[in-house]
Amino acid sequence: MRLLFKLILSITMLVAVANAQTIKVGTNATYPPFEFVNEQNQITGFDMDLMAEIAKKVGFKIEIVNISFDSLIPALKAGKIDIIAAAMSATPERIKAVDFSKSYYHTMNLFIKKADNKDLTKFEQLEGKKISVQLGTVQEIAAREIKGAKVMAIDEIFGAVMAVKNAKADALIVDSSIGYGYLKQNPDLVEFLHLPDGSEGFSFAFDKGKHKELQAKINSAIDELKNDGTYDKLLVKYDLK
Repeated sequence: MRLLFKLILSITMLVAVANAQTIKVGTNATYPPFEFVNEQNQITGFDMDLMAEIAKKVGFKIEIVNISFDSLIPALKAGKIDIIAAAMSATPERIKAVDFSKSYYHTMNLFIKKADNKDLTKFEQLEGKKISVQLGTVQEIAAREIKGAKVMAIDEIFGAVMAVKNAKADALIVDSSIGYGYLKQNPDLVEFLHLPDGSEGFSFAFDKGKHKELQAKINSAIDELKNDGTYDKLLVKYDLK
């Protein structure tokens, strides 16, 4: 009887997996270590692994949709994707348009300059300077609030980093979570300031009022993954603090 029960349970689980709902997860795979394309041309990263673990807990399949960061919320509103998993900060402005899961990672705004730039040592000196950021991010918002700043909003964060390296911009504002990685790779760049980013942290986004049940299940799964040690293992895997 016990064997028969196990067999029935196994068949039921297989059928459930086969019939699982496919969730389209929108991302912008140019933001390592959260989302990027690896050497095998696969989209991977902390967010992708975390979402895969959540999918196992909740019981759905994932289809990754890779688009530009500033196109993610419009794609969500148009029904082209179901969730955004793209190191997206839950800002007051975005909360007006979309629903967010509970925060799964916190970061700060990191201000970076060339090591030989002696003119920038504090925030007030950014007035009137050229500042590079990734388009559509909270860092772009921060840059545009600086008096007289000439903001260079670039599609990919790599391009924003290169703008400073090539002296096309005076400073870069970037998430500290990836900014420190770029500093390790580029000894000619240094941090000169870090400030709160004004958000509630990185969260998964859903179209407003459309996926309350799924949102609740994902929130529960995030808690479970933090409690069972899976979340911490992913932090270690991607060298995050």
